[in-house]
This record gives sequence, structure tokens and C-alpha cells, in this order.
Amino acid sequence: MTAGLEVLDVRRRRPAHTPKPLPGPVRPPRASPESPKPPVPAAPVRPDPEGPGVDVHATLAALFEAAGARHRFLAHPPEGRTDVASELRGHPLDRAAKSLVLRVAFGKRQRQYVLAVVPGHRRVDLDAVADLLGGTGAAFASRAVAERLTGAVSGAIAPFDLASGELEILVDEELTAHGEIFFNTGRLDMSAALAVCDYLSLARPSVARIAQR
Repeated sequence: MTAGLEVLDVRRRRPAHTPKPLPGPVRPPRASPESPKPPVPAAPVRPDPEGPGVDVHATLAALFEAAGARHRFLAHPPEGRTDVASELRGHPLDRAAKSLVLRVAFGKRQRQYVLAVVPGHRRVDLDAVADLLGGTGAAFASRAVAERLTGAVSGAIAPFDLASGELEILVDEELTAHGEIFFNTGRLDMSAALAVCDYLSLARPSVARIAQR
């Protein structure tokens, strides 16, 4: 069975301010510290001029295939709620990678956008994110901004920065304790299951405690 092509149907079932240094991106044990980051394939453009400019699902599929990432795609009824999507995909809620776009302020006019990825059963800790970056505060980005920066509709944001290249990716440390995580792939009707070590290698996020406990 080809990992990159498998699709399972589960219908039934940067500002001028210098931010505080972040924890270094976590690499999987099998990867060499000198290994170059795998190139992100050119993102296909959607034919619909009113929709996002990047086909996130197609880009992820090409990226996973090129990197030999251990993954599978899961087709399901359209759903943007993390708890319901997790039930459709058939996994515990704490394995879901919930991705949220945040705006971190550095004074009155300086800001930075962050992609915060937390377990599905947790809420993001805005104060922890702001403190981690050395900001004065953090808030959720507007829906329009989140969709523009991620190339995905609200509720289907993947834990990757594929559309804009402007997002700092922060992942809660609890998610990295699992062997596999699940997330929507820019579409409400399609998700992916991806090995955590491959996710860390491809996305190169900073890992810290950013979820409320």
C-alpha cells in the first residue's frame, strides 16, 4: 500500500521589535541536526479567484510524498469543530492538532502573527504565547486574516505555514508525546494523520507549553 496515496473514507464512523528567543525547533531523533529542511513544493493555485490562493491539501500531499512522511488521508463529512471531526476520524480528542492564528502585540504599532497548535481538548494560553515571544499581549486574529495567512477556511487550518510564510509556528509540548496527530488539510471534508516525528521535521515548529492546563 502506498502511504502517500492512501485515502480512507470514514463517513460512517516580521516586526521591528526583536521578540524573545524561542525554544529551538524540535527535530525527530532520527534526523541529523545538519539536515536541511525539506523544500515545500510550489503551492497549486485554486481556479476559484474568490477562494484562498493556495490549495493546502494538494501542497501537503506533495510535501508528504516528497519527504516520505508516514501519513494517511481521511475523507469525512464536512466538519470544522475539532471534537466532532475527531469522532468522525475515530481518534481521541487529545490527538487532534487544533491550529489557531494569533496576533501578538509589541507595543501599540508592532505585531506578529503566530500559528498556535494545541491538543484538541485544550485551550490556547494567550498569556503564555505573548510571554514566550516577549510581547505585551496576544489575541485571536480575525477570521479574514486567519484565512488569508493560512490559505484555509476557518475550522480547517492545518498546522503548517504554507500560504504566507509569515507565521511563527508554536506547538504545545503535550502534542509531541503522541506517535501520530490528526488535523484538517485546509478542507472541511479531508483530514490527515501524520507521524509526530515527521511533522516536527517538516514544519519545524517551536515546542513549548502554550495550552491551558
